[in-house]
Amino acid sequence: METKAVILTAPGILGLDTLGIKPPEADDLVVEIRYSGISTGTEKLFWSGQMPPFPGMGYPLVPGYEAAGEVVDAGSDTGYRVGEHVFVPGANCYEGAHGLFGGSARRLVTKASRVTRIDRGLQAEGALLALAATARHAMAGPGKTVPDLIIGHGVLGRLLARLTIAAGAPAPTVWEINPDRQAGAVGYEVVHPDADPRRTYTSIYDASGRADLLNDLVGRIAKGGEIVLAGFYTQPLSFAFPPAFMKEARFRIAAEWVADDMVATRRLVEGGGLSLSGLITHRSTAQDASEAYATAFTDPACLKMILDWKAVA
Repeated sequence: METKAVILTAPGILGLDTLGIKPPEADDLVVEIRYSGISTGTEKLFWSGQMPPFPGMGYPLVPGYEAAGEVVDAGSDTGYRVGEHVFVPGANCYEGAHGLFGGSARRLVTKASRVTRIDRGLQAEGALLALAATARHAMAGPGKTVPDLIIGHGVLGRLLARLTIAAGAPAPTVWEINPDRQAGAVGYEVVHPDADPRRTYTSIYDASGRADLLNDLVGRIAKGGEIVLAGFYTQPLSFAFPPAFMKEARFRIAAEWVADDMVATRRLVEGGGLSLSGLITHRSTAQDASEAYATAFTDPACLKMILDWKAVA
């Protein structure tokens, strides 16, 4: 089999081309992708050449770990049927290209154990489930507390705020310095940090990925407060020890979602407890992938860019 796929051949050099696909096995699904999202975190680092050494990385690379599509072939051991709609967190099925992510393709092969059934009515919003599950993973589980301050009003920051409210907790404050991103809050307040005098936050979630904020955040927590690093940081993190010592500050790193997060998040979305509306600000046909990726990574007004694959043969 062959497929059209987005291929990143080197930093800043990206386009649509044809790749061979490895044959499916009995526990594999063949999925025809309808929509894929562009990550402005890790994928941007590959596109810009700033990604630190990471297992499985290399060029050429098929990006994308946010994809939704339809099963067109199901192996005998999968338990799936042709026609079911699924979320796919990427694939490693390509000949001649790395599949560290691998979701930005018209057709792909993946183990059935990696995908999640979704309601076909989600349409393009189905591709947002990975981000929603990542936000849920940061917040849910033993010893974790919901945020009362969130740094950054991008997609992850908005999902963290929505999940906090969905959990029945008090509405968090969200910091955002970019005027283009200060709108769109429902049930919580977005402010510029300079306009917020509070210094008694108990749980601050950083969704900005900025390594230079730690000292500022330490100054904003209450004694014994926690700072959760929910972004992805390319530079070494450091902070002044004496202020953190005086606050008895705690730091926690939030990693990527696991299967239980995806199941719980899907139930929340399909049950109406978590809305994914308003997060997709830009759409493009997959044929225009080069321009779409550049927009996603350089336009501050772009929260989430979705590639539409339906017109790609």
